[in-house]
Amino acid sequence: MRMWSLENLPFTLCIALICVRSAAALIHVFEYEGRQAVVYCPYIQGYEDYEKYLCKKECGNDYDVLIKTTEANKHKYSIKDDRKGLFTATISDLSLTDAGKYWCGVTRTGKDIYSEVQLDVVEDSCCDTTSTVQGNEESSASFSCTYEPENKDSEKYFCRGNQPSRCLQNTLITSPNQQNGRFRLTDDKASRRFTLTITSLTKQDAGSYLCGVHRNTDLDLFEAFELAVQGWCCVNTNKLKGIVGHPVTMHCPYPPQHRDNRKFLCKGYNRKNCRDMVKTQSRFTLQDDVSSSSFSVMITELKAEDSGTYWCGSDSQWNVGNYVKIQLSAAFEHQTTRTVVSTITVVSTSTVGSQLTNTTGKPINRMFLFHPVVYIIPALLLTLTFALVIVCKCRMDKRRGTRANVNRDNTNEAAIEEVLGEAEIYANQELVFSKKLPTKQRRACQRNEYAGEDQQDSVYRNISASEDIYCNDIYINS
Repeated sequence: MRMWSLENLPFTLCIALICVRSAAALIHVFEYEGRQAVVYCPYIQGYEDYEKYLCKKECGNDYDVLIKTTEANKHKYSIKDDRKGLFTATISDLSLTDAGKYWCGVTRTGKDIYSEVQLDVVEDSCCDTTSTVQGNEESSASFSCTYEPENKDSEKYFCRGNQPSRCLQNTLITSPNQQNGRFRLTDDKASRRFTLTITSLTKQDAGSYLCGVHRNTDLDLFEAFELAVQGWCCVNTNKLKGIVGHPVTMHCPYPPQHRDNRKFLCKGYNRKNCRDMVKTQSRFTLQDDVSSSSFSVMITELKAEDSGTYWCGSDSQWNVGNYVKIQLSAAFEHQTTRTVVSTITVVSTSTVGSQLTNTTGKPINRMFLFHPVVYIIPALLLTLTFALVIVCKCRMDKRRGTRANVNRDNTNEAAIEEVLGEAEIYANQELVFSKKLPTKQRRACQRNEYAGEDQQDSVYRNISASEDIYCNDIYINS
């Protein structure tokens, strides 16, 4: 009996080995290029103190053995035994050539115990197609991913970037948590679609995103998105000018899909805190033209305080592409008149009433002269006043000169009359005087007499008369 048992022992061990190898399930490992693959190798109790190893291909020679438990590390391989029925082998810095068949082995007398391992290595990038999502700064953006029915209860998650290997470790939000700050995840199991919504978008939110479905026995499933965020710098800005007291109209286009949205116009420098003018001001009238996908707001009577920044739109979420920024400035009517007056030039005084030209030499219609008269009349009055002052001054100077001449003539006439009177008194004595005067004095008197006859001026006549009197006085004295 014992002999039979010993003789049949090799056959029994062989059957047991075959059963062990065939009973061990295939160990399937999936990993991304550049990462590390961890192979979990179970073994039966009783082999805790036996040597374990990881080999490749058929493990037919020592070259196929990659690492043993008697070695801590070897190249990019490492191994560890917990002595509780499981040892792990790690392959670091994976490359596509590392993919293939491996074996977890337990060394023993006779045939070793093996467990088959299939390692799949894929590129760490995703995906063949990428969906683009357009978002607007300070608004919200959403993108959705689908999954298969067998993954209905699997964990779903979102992450930034395009590396699937790091996505699960760097998740923004997972399905167990529906809200994480500005990120919200909703899972509609009826349509097998889960959605990520990002609120209060900033320019920093732009970039690549991945949505993933976690699977325990295979690589996770991913879809790729590219989020573009448009800033408020790109809002269309229109400048509009109006005249106080007159009507002015603002035109606001909107996307066709917003035809049923409420249209509004609000005023304020900050678009987040502006006042709805259509609701609060009766002077503002809104009219929607669905056919042209635009609406207009008319201010029936513009006021100076209406100047400022306006925002017209059709989406309360403040999407950039759906808004128009209008800069309105209100001016008084006389301010525009000044501009016209400054360009008018009078050709000549003879053509003032017939034709005026501007700086370009083109005639200006008389209708433009209505307002400039307000400024031309004061200038003409000033000129006339200045001319009158000059004329009055000239007349006063002339009168003063005439009065002085009259006084001077009156004085001369009186002197002449006095001399003539004395001349008549001494007329009969002229001969006597001339005879009795010395020769020298008589000649002097004669010269004075001749001078009095030749000179026409009244002053010289007075001097001649005085000399005659002097000559008579000399004679009397003598």
